Amino acid sequence: MDRRTFVKASCLGSAGLFLGFDPNAPGQENVTLPEPPPIEVHGLPQAKHSPLGMPGLFPGRVVELSDPKSIVRNHVSQPIVGIMIERGMKELTGESSLRAAWSRFIEPTDVVGIKINPSGAPACCSSPEIVREIIGGLQWVGVPARNIIVYDRYGYEIDVGSYQALLPPGVLVIGIQDGFVDAAGYDPSVYCEANFFGEWETRSYMASVVAHRLTKIINVPTMKDHSASGVTGCLKNLGYGTFNNVARSHRAPYSFTDPLIGVMCSIEPLRSKAVLHIMDGMRQVWHGGPLTQVQDFIYQAGTLVLGTDPVAMDTVELEVIEKKRRKEGAPSVWDRDPKSVTENYDAFFHDPSKNLFYRRPGHIAAAGKLGLGVADLKQIDHRRISA
Repeated sequence: MDRRTFVKASCLGSAGLFLGFDPNAPGQENVTLPEPPPIEVHGLPQAKHSPLGMPGLFPGRVVELSDPKSIVRNHVSQPIVGIMIERGMKELTGESSLRAAWSRFIEPTDVVGIKINPSGAPACCSSPEIVREIIGGLQWVGVPARNIIVYDRYGYEIDVGSYQALLPPGVLVIGIQDGFVDAAGYDPSVYCEANFFGEWETRSYMASVVAHRLTKIINVPTMKDHSASGVTGCLKNLGYGTFNNVARSHRAPYSFTDPLIGVMCSIEPLRSKAVLHIMDGMRQVWHGGPLTQVQDFIYQAGTLVLGTDPVAMDTVELEVIEKKRRKEGAPSVWDRDPKSVTENYDAFFHDPSKNLFYRRPGHIAAAGKLGLGVADLKQIDHRRISA
C-alpha cells in the first residue's frame, strides 16, 4: 500500500483516529463535529525518506529551557538566547560542543531553510534574535549565507516583521506568495487533495522551494493558541506554512485542521527535510492567536523548546497553553460549548471565553498516528532546564 492509498484509506476509516477526541476534555459532549473527508496525497515521486526526518534522531525527546531574563519589557536578549540555544542543543544531542551538536543535523553543503512564523507580527512572531542565533550556528558548521533561506508563505507578513532588515547580509528572505491567490511559487505535482466544504479548488500545493531547492529545514514556530487548530506549534507552522490554499480547511464554526495538518507534514519531501524544531516561547499567546495584537493575551514567558519530534513538542506546548488558560479563567481549547462560538471577530479578540471555531487540537495525536512523533505525555522525555 503506497502513502497516497494509506492516507485516503485511513481517513475513510475510524473517525476517532483523526478527530483526536479526548473523552475527558471539557465540553466534548456538547456538540458532534463532522467527520473529515478522505484526503489524497501526492508526494515527490523521487523523494527518499531520511532518518533525520520527522520524528528525527530523538523521537519523544523535548528540551524546554526557561530564563526570565531572556525577555524583559518585551525585549529579547540575544546573548541569553544564544546561551539557551547552546545548552538546549547540547542537551538534545548529548554532544559536548555546540558545533558538534549542529553537525548532527547540518552539513556544509546543505541548502537550509529556516521556516519562521511571522503571523501576528509585530506583537508576536518568530524572534529575529533566535533566527540570528540559528543562522550563526549554520555558518559555524560551514553553510554559507547564500545557502540559508528564511521563508514563510506570505511575503507581506515577513515585511511587517522587518526580517530583511534584521537578519545578516547575504541570507535570502523570501515569501512564497505575494497575495492570497498567488500560486506561482508552488509545485503543481506535489499536493494534497480534499473537498472540505464544497470549495472550488480542492488541492493544496507544496512550495517549490521546499520541494526542490532546500535540503534541510529548521522549523521556528511560535508558542500560541489558534482559533481553529487549538495551538500554533511545530506541525501547523510547518504544514500550513509550506502548502497553499489551507484556509479552506476551516469554515466557521467547523474546522478540518485535524487531520489536514498532520497529513501535510507527512508528505515527502517535507517530512524528511524537517530535521530540527526550535519553538519560540519568548512570548506566549494564550488567546486570540494567531493574529492577536492584544498585549493582555501575550505572556512574556522567556521559554525555548527544542527537539526533532514535532508531535512531542506540540503535545508539551498544548499542555502549557491549557495551563495558562486555566490560570486566566479561560475555557479549554478542547471546549465544545456552542455558547462559546461567535461570529463577532471583535468579541473573539477581546474576550477569552469566545472563539471563532470549535478548535481541533486533536491534529497533534493524529500526526502521531501517522508516525510523525510521540503524542503520549507519559512517553515523552521532557527535559526542563531553568536559569
